[in-house]
Formats: sequence, C-alpha cells, structure tokens
Amino acid sequence: MKDEELKDEATNEQAEEATEAQETTEAQETTEAQDATEAQDATEAQDVTGATEGEEAAEDGKKLFKKKKKDKRDEQIEELTDRVKRQMAEFENFRKRTEKEKTQMFDMGAKTIVEKILPVIDNFERGFSTVEEADKDDAFVQGMDMVYKQLMTELTNAGVTPIEAVGKEFDPELHNAVMQVESEEFESGVVAQELQKGYMYKDQVVRHSMVAVVS
Repeated sequence: MKDEELKDEATNEQAEEATEAQETTEAQETTEAQDATEAQDATEAQDVTGATEGEEAAEDGKKLFKKKKKDKRDEQIEELTDRVKRQMAEFENFRKRTEKEKTQMFDMGAKTIVEKILPVIDNFERGFSTVEEADKDDAFVQGMDMVYKQLMTELTNAGVTPIEAVGKEFDPELHNAVMQVESEEFESGVVAQELQKGYMYKDQVVRHSMVAVVS
C-alpha cells in the first residue's frame, strides 16, 4: 500500500514539473513574440523617420539648388553692371581727353595767329611814336589810333595780355635780356628798359619781352 502511494506522489510531482516547464516555455515564447513585435515596430518607425529625413533633405537640396542658380544669375548681373560702369568710365575719360586735345589744338592755332598779329601791333606803336604832338589831332592819326585800340581790345578779350617788364625783376621765363645798362633808378637785376613788348596768350608766353637789365 505504501509503495503505491509513493508511486502516485512521484507521478504527481512529475506532472507538476511538466506543467511548470510547459508554462515557462509558453511564457518565453510570449516574451519572444512581444520582443519581435517591438523590434518590427521600431524598424517601421525608423523607416518612416528615414523617409521623412530623406524628403527633408531632398527639399533642402532643391532650395540650395535654386539659391545657387539665383546666385549665379546675380553674379551675371553684377558682372554686366560692372562692365557697363567700366565702359562708362572709359568713355568719360575719352571724352575729357578729347576735349583737352581739342582745347590744346585750339590754343595752338590761336597762339599761332597771335604771333602773326604781333608785328602789326609793333608797327602801329612805332608809327605812333613818330607822330609829332601837333599832328595827334589829325583825322588820319585818330583813325589809326581807333583801329589800334579796337585791335588791342579784341586781343585782350581773346586772352592776350602784354607782359610787364620795366621796374620788374628779371625773369627768364618772361624776359629776354639783350643788354645790360647802368641805372640810378633801379637796382641790379631789375628791368630798366623795354626794347620790344612781350605778350602772353592765357598762361602761355607768345613772345618774350626784349629788355635791358641793370648790371
């Protein structure tokens, strides 16, 4: 009787162990299934996140491309603007240079004409120096004097002026010393006598004054 009871108890223990093992196995399988589900959900989430980041990167790439394209267009505009400014500056320099050359050519021509007129003025002055005091009221003399004064007025209006000489310190840029003289009136190196009047056209010497300088 005792042997049978012992057998029954052993059988019951084995049954309980088998049941516990089965429950443990089922619990492990359930846990593994949950882990697999969570892993799949995480993978799907990563895929969604990756897709979103990819779309954002593509959008950023489009914006960057548009910006680069716009920048290139802006560079072309700046290059063309700079080129126009340079051409305008070159044209302005050319215009100024041309105006300066025209002015210089005009001045050279005017100076040449003045040089040819100066001997005429010299002849007028020499003629007046020979007129007697009693003949200065003569109509012919007065007529010549009017022509002389009109000629001098027009030359002055054109920029022709006589060079001051007598009483001025000798200046080789303006005066041409042809002789030295003694003088009690002027100091040494001062122009004492003007032998031929000199003239300037604007800031250029047309003819130097021919003078005598105190030694």
